[in-house]
Amino acid sequence: MPKSLPEYGSVPGRRSARCGEIVGGHERLEVLIHALERRQRIVELTRESGRVSVLDLAAQLQVAQETVRRDLAELEVQGLITRVHGGALPADRIEFEGDVGSRRARNPEEKARIARRAVEEIHDAETVFLDEGSTAGYVAKALNPSHHLTVVTASVPVVLSTHAHPLITVVLLGGTVRSRSIAASGELTSRILGDLVIDVAFLGTNGISLKHGLTCPDLSVAAVKRAAIAAARRVVLVTDSTKFGLNSFASFGTIKDLDSIVTGSAAPRRTVELIRNQRVQVVLV
Repeated sequence: MPKSLPEYGSVPGRRSARCGEIVGGHERLEVLIHALERRQRIVELTRESGRVSVLDLAAQLQVAQETVRRDLAELEVQGLITRVHGGALPADRIEFEGDVGSRRARNPEEKARIARRAVEEIHDAETVFLDEGSTAGYVAKALNPSHHLTVVTASVPVVLSTHAHPLITVVLLGGTVRSRSIAASGELTSRILGDLVIDVAFLGTNGISLKHGLTCPDLSVAAVKRAAIAAARRVVLVTDSTKFGLNSFASFGTIKDLDSIVTGSAAPRRTVELIRNQRVQVVLV
């Protein structure tokens, strides 16, 4: 009786080895998927908190600290986080501000969508405050009111975008003009704003986090933003989604100071839900 040929033309004994390779391949794929999911979660936690520690990440993710360190090393290579002693920061954490031109160049399509949606928050308001900054600049360009509207601002670029509209009256606040933003700030600007009553204030931010609230790099700018919050009946934050989880130098408000946030759809979902739990409307565009 002739011997039967090995299945699939293989050498005897190789099929079982091949099956072992397949099983091992599935296991390696599963490990890879878990690592990718874990690293994605690390990026989300870093952006939500502004800073994370290896110890906390290991506890939350239920992995060894050495595993977290390897994940952080890989994420830093990918440009998604910046490692610091004992933990990590978001890669794009903002410590310094760019000039008005460089900021306007970032995420222009998202900022334009935010602006178009933000102007719907005006409703029947007669007076609005427009902050300095790139996103507020997009809001200024999107303004096309059907009724008379007074725009109060410390920003020269906002004035240039709005002064020609027949239904818009512009009030330019005085003060020391900063060359980076071409906007006034400081005590004089804040004092003038404090004497006004604003229906809706549109504010920008350099960072928003659950722990530190709303922050920007400059104390004199923060003072103007605080004055706008105090003067306004409603406060709308207009910010692109990259600002979530970032912290800058000077705090100018808390999340509870806001009535609404208009931001991009890429904003961290968990943070958005926690903000909504504080009775702040969050509009994703």
